[in-house]
Amino acid sequence: MTLHFVETTVNNVLHLSCFGFFNKGESRLISSLNPELLEFHKHINGGSIGLLQSSVKALQEKLNIPEHFNSVLTGGVLGSLFSFLQFISSPLTGCLSDYYGRKPALLISMTGIAASYALWVIADSFFIFVLARVVGGLSKANVSLATTIMADITDASIRAKAMALIGIAFAIGFIIGPVTGAAFSVWGVDSSEQGNWWYWPAVFSLCLGTLNIAFVYFLFQESLPKDKRARSLQLNQTWNLVNPVSLFKFQLAENIEKNDLAKLRLLGLVYFLFLFLYSGLEYTLTFLTHLRFNYNAAQQGKMLLFIGLLMAVFQGGLVRRVKPGKEKFISIVGLGVIIPSFVIIAVADNAVLLYTGLALYALGSAIVIPCLTAMASAYGRVDQKGAVIGTLRSLGSLARALGPLTSSLAFFVFGAGPSYFFGALALLVPFFMLKNSTL
Repeated sequence: MTLHFVETTVNNVLHLSCFGFFNKGESRLISSLNPELLEFHKHINGGSIGLLQSSVKALQEKLNIPEHFNSVLTGGVLGSLFSFLQFISSPLTGCLSDYYGRKPALLISMTGIAASYALWVIADSFFIFVLARVVGGLSKANVSLATTIMADITDASIRAKAMALIGIAFAIGFIIGPVTGAAFSVWGVDSSEQGNWWYWPAVFSLCLGTLNIAFVYFLFQESLPKDKRARSLQLNQTWNLVNPVSLFKFQLAENIEKNDLAKLRLLGLVYFLFLFLYSGLEYTLTFLTHLRFNYNAAQQGKMLLFIGLLMAVFQGGLVRRVKPGKEKFISIVGLGVIIPSFVIIAVADNAVLLYTGLALYALGSAIVIPCLTAMASAYGRVDQKGAVIGTLRSLGSLARALGPLTSSLAFFVFGAGPSYFFGALALLVPFFMLKNSTL
């Protein structure tokens, strides 16, 4: 490699790591506050938060389900909406970045995210809060772009390590975000006459989003040279960007060798099934602890701090050291660990058992996605990386769009234990698909 390429690679890896910290800090801050945010908006709107809550309440009364489960299904709908919008935007943004370059697409995406936090700052109604989530969902292609950039600047020998660096940065954000969010929420309650405790977490998120834009604008170096970009922008393929059938077939990545395309499609299916099940159970975790253990925002923050610390250790100590060709084995280990973690969480009736399950959960979470992504990023030409990774991330967004809603509905109807048991059992499908494959 030339000296310039080495310098660009090192700089971008460092900058993307900081980007990952800012990004995950913002998103996990909101996750830790979700149960209390919904309760807050329900309270200030006279016991109702609009058509969504009214519909959930009608279903709750018809099925004779305890009313305190309503927030779970309401949150699941909002979580799925956010990821559905990300599902629409990620592959389109990836293809645009193949033609115009990564940096412009990344900046536009992050500007939209900052705008969503600005709306959250002024969200004195449930409608504006939902609008903020809509804008954020449409703009959340930045994570997909970051992964694509890592694929641009690395080769197979160091790709897993590079993906792990972003993962480590995400884990650090996972640590900082919930804790600061919980702290700001307590401060907000103490310092606001109206009890609008969400105001300061929203301001903090907006500051992180703004710092992220400035950081990338001034320090990030374009990773896709003009001579390696796609020669044309094929907007006539827009349908393929949002059509699930086309996505599972990876139709945007043209002219990949037939055998490689078959492997990529299988990998995409494994990725989708895992994230569909995992994201649903992940999303309902804070609702489970809120309802079963009566955790408040501060306690949720401590729980997510524990998970984040372990993820940082596992990603820094294990994933970063994965040798080329070993990504499949490590992914299988991660899947094998996550399955019992959900069983333990399902039966946990005390903090010790809960945190035992969370420790296994953190290990599996830390290693599966980076390794599966590193495997997928090895396929396709340089000018196809955006399409390949964008499609993979879009499959993940589709899974995350369906997962929270499905899991929340199961939680709402059957309770936490059965929904987590079923999820753990269903995770055996992607586990054996990957284990028995020739990837």
